[in-house]
Amino acid sequence: MPEYIQSLSIFLIFIIIALLSLVSFELGFRISKSLHMKTDNMEAKTIGQISTGLLGMLAFVLAFTFSMAASQYEKRKQMVLQEANAVGTAYLRADLIDEPFANDIKQLLKEYVETRLNAVNKENTSKSLVRSIEIHRLLWTQVRTAAKTHPNTNTALMVQSVNEVIDMHEKRVTAGLRDKIPASIWLTLFGISVMAMLTIGIELGISGSRRLIVIIPMMLAFAALTTLIVELNRPQEGILKVGQESMISLQKSIELNLNL
Repeated sequence: MPEYIQSLSIFLIFIIIALLSLVSFELGFRISKSLHMKTDNMEAKTIGQISTGLLGMLAFVLAFTFSMAASQYEKRKQMVLQEANAVGTAYLRADLIDEPFANDIKQLLKEYVETRLNAVNKENTSKSLVRSIEIHRLLWTQVRTAAKTHPNTNTALMVQSVNEVIDMHEKRVTAGLRDKIPASIWLTLFGISVMAMLTIGIELGISGSRRLIVIIPMMLAFAALTTLIVELNRPQEGILKVGQESMISLQKSIELNLNL
């Protein structure tokens, strides 16, 4: 989905989708009425089968898209927990190496957690990501020097932990900012929805009744479900933000440890 649409409020997206469905339906209804289309029972049945088939295709694409968005959302939640565990392990293992490396690494990890939490806010994302990479470099310098100065099992474990922290950063960035529903799927979803509503409009235009009491709830349900998918596809804004409780808990734990 284009970024300018992603940036719209959730309520406005809901309204746009609902209006798009209504306009498509009304267009089909008017086309049918303007052409004075009349059909016998067999032709009416054929048009009904076509609209039913399109609705079935629409339901399939909706289910597929929702499953993809929900899977990505769950993956982002797991990434937060995994990154918090990786940073927490690195912080604990810093106690096993000699000074001044231990204290410097702890201070860098403390700042790193704060930076990662700031990155969740869209306004701070770019700046925070740059600082995260700078901290990676500083952490690696510290553990590399510690490993060369005192090559033992503890420094080896510290090197492994810092590597995991760096790896988890890339995984979270990929899951949060790059892994989104492709534009081709969005175009397919909206294309099928327009065709389905257009065909339903033609079908009801032949019958001579709009039956809005049935059509409007269906359109609103479609708009609500599609809007929910859009929300799941926006990890840093909107209503369904990925919770940062694991990182916040780690931040409090680090601050408590440093104050002891």
